[in-house]
Amino acid sequence: MGLTSETTVYVMAALAAVCVALLVRWWPRFAQQGLLHVLGRLVALGTTQVVIIAAFACWLNSSYQFFGSWSELFGDVETAPVGVTQAGGYSGTGTVNGVAVQGALVQPATDEQLSRVSGLPTGPAAVNGRVESVKVVGRRTGVVDPAFVYLPPQYFQKAYQRQRFPVIVALSGYPGSIFNLAQYLRVSQAAGALQKSGRMQPTVMVMIRPTIAPPRDTECVDVPGGPQTETFLAKDLPQALKSAYRVGHDASAWGVMGYSSGGSCALQLTMRDPQVYTTAVALSPDYKVKDDPTTGNLFGTGPSRIKRINGHDLMWRLKHLPAPDVSVLVAESKHGERGYPQTQAFIKAVRAPMRVASIQPEHGSHNFPTWVQELPPALTWMNQQLTFPQDGVPRHRKKGAVVADPKPGHAPLRADAPQPTPTATRSRPGSPG
Repeated sequence: MGLTSETTVYVMAALAAVCVALLVRWWPRFAQQGLLHVLGRLVALGTTQVVIIAAFACWLNSSYQFFGSWSELFGDVETAPVGVTQAGGYSGTGTVNGVAVQGALVQPATDEQLSRVSGLPTGPAAVNGRVESVKVVGRRTGVVDPAFVYLPPQYFQKAYQRQRFPVIVALSGYPGSIFNLAQYLRVSQAAGALQKSGRMQPTVMVMIRPTIAPPRDTECVDVPGGPQTETFLAKDLPQALKSAYRVGHDASAWGVMGYSSGGSCALQLTMRDPQVYTTAVALSPDYKVKDDPTTGNLFGTGPSRIKRINGHDLMWRLKHLPAPDVSVLVAESKHGERGYPQTQAFIKAVRAPMRVASIQPEHGSHNFPTWVQELPPALTWMNQQLTFPQDGVPRHRKKGAVVADPKPGHAPLRADAPQPTPTATRSRPGSPG
């Protein structure tokens, strides 16, 4: 039985019910004086409670896909590359356009999680697009991470057969999964609807989790002597996608977004690796990476520890390092989310050539209903920043792209607005629009 299967949930629920029934039936036998009877009561109560909690945990994991397998739950995670079949996209037969390529960086994966997602495109791919379930292999890190890839209808149309497409990488929070991105944030569904309505150019959407060494939360950091999450997301992932799909090679065609700690990762990647990602959307992010019980020691020891800590403190970077030439959007509710003051401070700290926009609903919470509300305007804004790939041409921003005023007082985006309308400014004389 798989950890996320319905059979496992039903079996655990049945065991919990049996334990409760046995406890009720046998309790009179334990209700006597003496050490053995007291120990019997404690064991019976403890066993019943453990089984009930385990059943609830299995149901919760099956619903939210925190851990995809028993081995992953106990920390036995794939870490070495394997022989793979390059997807271009994946035809369901393990081939790329009928040709098998060994040693590639993207391989087909099972559809167990994908089959449980509602609202995915069906029918001809050239009409409705397609979502593929794959595994991405990191050539440098040896990480093997599951992903969903949404390919727009144009990807399969003859008129676009030589065209590369912009890419948005969507990151889940901790300890979230790609299932959360597809089912609860509804990344591909929102992007597909916006593209069909003409509010978003055809874009490849890649849903992936930054938790590459579960159950540890690495916060997208290259941990000294540990998981190399930043390297995987900033180097391995783009390399794998470029080898398997017709996506842009220039950074101006690449953006990254996420919610909660995934939003923090999106900001970190864009500000630390602007040669890879030039646009970020962060829904309810943090602006500084800190050690906690779920992360362990992220920054190592010795003289370089403080340097690594500062390097992942975005406020410190804005104060002490040159601002990168990137565009970011941050979203935080004015009432109901505790990070609003930090978000305001971040917005005020941004300076040219970096650009910032924001979504600031009056009310919201740190949950999917709030992020789902913010997603369409965030994607529409992101679309305005990314260029339709013109590989071989120097990086430029799409003519007419809207950027937000980096100064205090810029017009925030409303989460319920069909089109984001931040104040457009130029960051410096002669800078791209």
